[in-house]
Amino acid sequence: MAQTSTMNVTFPSDEEILITRTVNAPRHLVYKAWTTPDLVRKWWPGKRGEMTVADMDFRVGGAWRYVMVAHGEFEVAFHGTYREIVPNERIVHTEIMETPDVGPDSEDGAVVNSVTFEEADGGATLVSIRTDANSKEVRDMIAQSGMEGGVREQFEIIEELSANLR
Repeated sequence: MAQTSTMNVTFPSDEEILITRTVNAPRHLVYKAWTTPDLVRKWWPGKRGEMTVADMDFRVGGAWRYVMVAHGEFEVAFHGTYREIVPNERIVHTEIMETPDVGPDSEDGAVVNSVTFEEADGGATLVSIRTDANSKEVRDMIAQSGMEGGVREQFEIIEELSANLR
């Protein structure tokens, strides 16, 4: 296996965030970790809390909803809809953070995430997450939210989980 690279965060446009990271595990196993609710429960909260809900109707048009209780004892919930699924290659979905003004069925203000899984040298997988935030203000809010540290933690856990799957 190839040595794992560092995670890179760039801003290709005023409305986009691009996160890339090579995961030291085969593509089909990284994809499995990304798309299996019991595995998502293990990596999605990073090291910042405990996941209480990992609902996934994993099909085009299907909905997902993740809820965690952060160590600070507050609940954080996100949801969205799957727009495109190409097994082991690509997932496109909306994402919205639930707030008192935004319930679990609303798509108002949703960003669109495109996640790709590409084979990399040595049997590793290059994962790219492109977020279209629809505005510079939303992009900057996401970028300044502490998201980068959480995503780093998620990738560390995904790599460990994926390396142990069959």
